Amino acid sequence: MDVIKERVSIRKYKDQPVPKELIDEIIEAGIYAPTGRNSQSTRIIAVTDREMRDRIMKANADIMGSTADPFYGAPVILIVIADKTAPTYIYDGPITLGYMMLKAKELGLGTCWIHRAKQEFEGEIGKEILKKLGIEGEFEGIGHLALGYPDENPAPKEHRPGRVYYI
Repeated sequence: MDVIKERVSIRKYKDQPVPKELIDEIIEAGIYAPTGRNSQSTRIIAVTDREMRDRIMKANADIMGSTADPFYGAPVILIVIADKTAPTYIYDGPITLGYMMLKAKELGLGTCWIHRAKQEFEGEIGKEILKKLGIEGEFEGIGHLALGYPDENPAPKEHRPGRVYYI
């Protein structure tokens, strides 16, 4: 419960590479996230190449009409896509992201869930990535996880009462 309660979104990262072994542990957590009917509809794309990371950053910023880095300087981006033929694909992706966020926190890394993956994978950069990786089929971008060593230490947020009901 400590990891769950203490995890917060990080919006400032150190310029320090994340070892592949840690990235692999985080991805493994995402792979073990549940999926509807065990469809295993999600795929995780780990972006550690700086040039590709910067291209994705620009595409994401363009979608939101900004020039700022939407990944807050994180050296790694984990992108979750899901197979649209699975009836629960739109729900499978977020839990994959959630499992990875918690594992990253446990390993001392910071994360922030970033949107606009849907638009990216409907556009040229997403199609290019899928083709380059040999991923075929109908996939939708679900979300990105900015990942790296935190360069800030925000306090966990207070949670509003009155959000739970029993019948």
